[in-house]
Amino acid sequence: MAPGNAPHGGGDGTGSTRRDFLTLSTTAFAAVGVGAIAWPFVSSMNPARDVLALASTEVDLTPIAAGQAVTVVWRGKPVFVRHRTADEVRIARETPLSELKDPQPDQARVKRDQWLVVLGVCTHLGCVPLGQKPTDARGNYNGWFCPCHGSHYDTSGRIRLGPAPTNLAVPEYAFTSPTQIRIG
Repeated sequence: MAPGNAPHGGGDGTGSTRRDFLTLSTTAFAAVGVGAIAWPFVSSMNPARDVLALASTEVDLTPIAAGQAVTVVWRGKPVFVRHRTADEVRIARETPLSELKDPQPDQARVKRDQWLVVLGVCTHLGCVPLGQKPTDARGNYNGWFCPCHGSHYDTSGRIRLGPAPTNLAVPEYAFTSPTQIRIG
């Protein structure tokens, strides 16, 4: 064979090195290209900023006087935050569990005695019960009343009378300071 006709481009072994370099360069270039094309698709699977903003809600408790309640929106649902009076807490604690359709002690529904946080959605058909405003009907147990089908809830959000099968749900929440909670 003539010196320039070696099977791998030259008798000195440089053809194999060049081929390895080209293969490695092409593979690296292709990997970067696939990554550049795939990144926008992968990134689009992350939740949008507006969705992340709804994931949790901060509530300042300072302006809520004892006996008052506010409604905040969390994940598109109303959440009732009530500053209960000492009498409301006492009555909720003294209620025998045998009188409840969905027995749950008041202590299991609150993190601090005077603050009750519940989803404001009736567990019967998803209505929003009355009882947040001072002029609202609060039912027979001074909690909430759903006029659609007559469900009565007590000051702990427990179902006491009517067709609702379960208590008002307690969302996940935490006190971030003595006067602030984060729902979600």
